[in-house]
Amino acid sequence: MSNRRRPSPSQRTVDGRTAVITGAGSGIGAAVARRLAAHGCPVALADRDEDGLAATAEAIGGGDRTVLTRALDVRDRQGLMAFAAEVAAWAPQPLGMVFNNAGVTAVQGVADSAPEDDEWVHEVNFGGVVHGVRAFLPILLAQGSGAIVNTSSVFGLVGFPHQSAYCASKFAVRGYTEALRHELRGTGVRAVVVHPGGVRTNIVRNSRYRADFGGRNPTLQEAVADFDALARTTPERAAEIIHSGVNRGRARILVGHDAHLFDALARIAPARAYDVLHALEPLARLGQTRVAA
Repeated sequence: MSNRRRPSPSQRTVDGRTAVITGAGSGIGAAVARRLAAHGCPVALADRDEDGLAATAEAIGGGDRTVLTRALDVRDRQGLMAFAAEVAAWAPQPLGMVFNNAGVTAVQGVADSAPEDDEWVHEVNFGGVVHGVRAFLPILLAQGSGAIVNTSSVFGLVGFPHQSAYCASKFAVRGYTEALRHELRGTGVRAVVVHPGGVRTNIVRNSRYRADFGGRNPTLQEAVADFDALARTTPERAAEIIHSGVNRGRARILVGHDAHLFDALARIAPARAYDVLHALEPLARLGQTRVAA
């Protein structure tokens, strides 16, 4: 028989328990914050975007005992440690979920990439996850329950041209979280990795943009329009999938039909996955045109 202690259903659910969310000023983070607050969770929110953070808090409403906000760059390890101490003192309920979600991208080719842009992506997307885990994991281990939920991407399943830094960071999040999940056996604490597909967020709009593969979009504005046309999943739907997946005890959560396609291709034809996706892209664009019509 296994000695692993499985969390009870009451320990596994995040509803009614305190949730910590980074990248809560927009996109998936903001949507998860609103959804969890609607399910009775006090929420501790962090983002470097103070205006976005304030908008998320205002949308949630409530008082000082239900919403805590902190303007914070997840690259700041000491800042995250201080935030964890603040949350531990503030939290009106035990921690249910720590959602390390903040993310950025740089769209550029490897041959002509700016090293500082690659470093920025790595430090936010992977370094921010590591800092968040190290800050909050001791609290979860002390209480013997809760979930660390780290945002990877479908680009953590399949490599994509002109997204080398982003792919590297998201593959790192995936491997780090899977290793952590095995380390946490028997503790009552879970590690969950999330792989969103195309979700309608501001990640391209806020990117460091040089050029995309094939030169389809010469400017950032054209790249944003292209991304918005292809992204099928709303942040609200992504939040619903993530919330449900964590409550159901999933170790891997795929967000969107495209995420399931990426996952299948990574398993079946890892060396040809991008070729298949590239061939299917015109069909995806046609489908989006018909939906818009």
